[in-house]
Amino acid sequence: MAQQTLSQARAGISPVNTGIAQGYQNAEFVGMNLFPRVGVGMRAGKIITFPREAFKQYSNMQRSPGGATPRVQVGYASGDYGLIDYSIEGTLPKEVREEQLAPEKGFTIDGATMAINNAMEIIGLRLEIAQSTLATTLANYPTDNKTTLSGTSQFSDYSGTSDPVQVFATAKEAIRSQTGKQPTVAVMGPKVFSALQNHPDVINRIKYTGRDVATTELLASLLQVPRIIVGEAITDNDAGVSSDVWGKHIVIAYTEIGTLANRGRPTYGYTYNLNGYPMAEAAYYSNNEKTWCFPVSSCEQAVIAANTAGYLVYNAAA
Repeated sequence: MAQQTLSQARAGISPVNTGIAQGYQNAEFVGMNLFPRVGVGMRAGKIITFPREAFKQYSNMQRSPGGATPRVQVGYASGDYGLIDYSIEGTLPKEVREEQLAPEKGFTIDGATMAINNAMEIIGLRLEIAQSTLATTLANYPTDNKTTLSGTSQFSDYSGTSDPVQVFATAKEAIRSQTGKQPTVAVMGPKVFSALQNHPDVINRIKYTGRDVATTELLASLLQVPRIIVGEAITDNDAGVSSDVWGKHIVIAYTEIGTLANRGRPTYGYTYNLNGYPMAEAAYYSNNEKTWCFPVSSCEQAVIAANTAGYLVYNAAA
């Protein structure tokens, strides 16, 4: 990417920088598999939720000439969403830029892209944490769509009492019986994935496959969920102590990617995203710090649209 001139920097929104921001995708972020991004035109609106109308049978569907026809509403607006604006600036000190452009190095490091990507990683991690918090909160699920494991029932206990296959079977049936759909994805923390890889039941079931280690693909086949995804992202608290964003939990869900227009699908969740975001404004030069600044903004909110389309296994591993 060519460096901006001062006149370009003062122009306002930067299409080039916004292209970098919108194209940035950290491989560690997996929340969009549960909450696919859906573009909206306003910062506030109604959440599309899904009643059980499609499962009902109506006694008056048979009609005589001129008779009334029953009507059904398969999706409706219920509850409000309110998008929140988030902004942060990536920086590129003048001295660093000069070093990057030094001709004797024989190459040019694109400091602008690096600054924007660093800012986008921070904004993306914020959303990943928000999605994880929403998906792993027990209060967000009805009674039949959650379980808490402890002691010998946790997948990390290999004494013979924990049963991952049965836990997944229970979760799948809970979703199917309430939505008519089999779950499409399971997102889990890395400690849960490690516990499953080393679980005696899993090892015994894959020993004839010629594989020594259970991959996500093998586990998906074994547990009969199309996709198993491991959330590898970590976050640091103020004391610098790291923790896994997705904790020790599993979220199993039926998620239909990009189905806002199809109001009859009981999709687990969405990430409502203001059209045109994430967005990067044009870079500007701060004379006081002698630093180029690259503002990046997002405007979004993750929501659970149908909690019966999800199932939470809380504390799946110790």
